[in-house]
Amino acid sequence: MGWGALRVINEDRIAPGMGFGMHGHRDMEIITWILSGELAHRDSLGNGDTIRRGEAQRMSAGRGVRHSEVNPSPDQAVHLLQIWLLPAAPGGEASWEQKLFPVDSHPGEFLLLASPDGRDGSLRIGQDARVSVAVLPAGQTLTSPLASGRLGWVQLVSGELLLNDTRLRAGDGAAIADLGALTFSALATAEFLLFDLPPV
Repeated sequence: MGWGALRVINEDRIAPGMGFGMHGHRDMEIITWILSGELAHRDSLGNGDTIRRGEAQRMSAGRGVRHSEVNPSPDQAVHLLQIWLLPAAPGGEASWEQKLFPVDSHPGEFLLLASPDGRDGSLRIGQDARVSVAVLPAGQTLTSPLASGRLGWVQLVSGELLLNDTRLRAGDGAAIADLGALTFSALATAEFLLFDLPPV
């Protein structure tokens, strides 16, 4: 738990009709990425929506916010990753955002999910971190730079991947430091998240 500004990645599977009742967070940037199924979100800011596959949600907890997360389906489980990043500065205003990222229709390329400036239509987070997602078909390769002094993290959701010389299988994570370039080769069609992080 804890790699630079990345605090934790929770991989959750929530049964139909189940979930997390109203509870509080503060001073955390929380990104939810749906892998399958759907999740209904409600919060004390008055926001409410249902997140589905290919959608990401960002909740900046700031000085404090309460929310609930429930699987509204009567018969289908929801599978998701929930990512917690430390904010660059504590005590900000709480806020919420949700966007569509059609990763399944963009195989073989990175889609930027979150960034500090909201570039390329990404979610805007209060930290100098970038979170990207890719679905890489078997046999294809992607590369990405990692600037000096930055940390990386790769979370493999599904499939099998060769990260430089390291083999990853579904559910694996890799902490990265002191590498100038990353090469991803899909041994089987792979979905993965790439984090570019400050060391704090």
